[in-house]
Amino acid sequence: MRMMNTDLRAEPAATATENLPAVELRGVRRTYGKHGTAVNALDGVSTRFPDAGWTAVMGPSGSGKSTLLHAAAGLESVTSGEVLLAGTDITAASDEELTSLRRDTIGFVFQNFNLIGSLTAEQNVALPLRLGGQRVSTRDARDVLASVGLADRSRHRPRELSGGQRQRVAIARAMITRPAVLFADEPTGALDSSSAKSVLALLRDMVDTSGQSIVMVTHDPAAAAWADSVLFLSDGRIVDHAHSPTAPGVAERLAALEV
Repeated sequence: MRMMNTDLRAEPAATATENLPAVELRGVRRTYGKHGTAVNALDGVSTRFPDAGWTAVMGPSGSGKSTLLHAAAGLESVTSGEVLLAGTDITAASDEELTSLRRDTIGFVFQNFNLIGSLTAEQNVALPLRLGGQRVSTRDARDVLASVGLADRSRHRPRELSGGQRQRVAIARAMITRPAVLFADEPTGALDSSSAKSVLALLRDMVDTSGQSIVMVTHDPAAAAWADSVLFLSDGRIVDHAHSPTAPGVAERLAALEV
């Protein structure tokens, strides 16, 4: 299934980050607790997420996939190791630098949309720029909404939109800053199958047409099959990596890990 052209990037990704992965983790550990109660949510993870590509991250409950996503996005500190965004080590960044990074370089889409109910779709999309002290034109916000198929919903509030439409608004909000990497945490988890397929097709088109880099955590093999590759975690470690995934193949591998 193909969607409309979603040319949300100012330049193809390779122009700014040629020959560099979108995100790279080097020996990353994230430990909770101390001494006898310590738990390694991430246990020496090293991996690369390619530029202009879509990687799904999967694993059983408690495998560390959400921790990996948050660490890669700079939302959570790591105990040791390095996290590099387009070659820049963000583990050494100050709080101010991380705030700027999250505002200007990273987009994040959540399972439950996290839209402001009192704001219109257009106002929700413009919010990241306004919070960053930037002026945003009505045309810019409406153009991004049009690119996700919501040109006629700019004045609607979240309660007036379907679940799939609300997630599209959330994607448009994440993309208004033209981020280098879009992180998605269970983006179809709250959607029916038809809405989920529509959102996944939109993400696929963003990669294919605009060179967007996407890292997505999901529990759904059907959703993972839309990605270019799937990274499997278990007990905080990478245990497998599938290229050109299929839903049955992903489901079989995931079932084996859960056993």
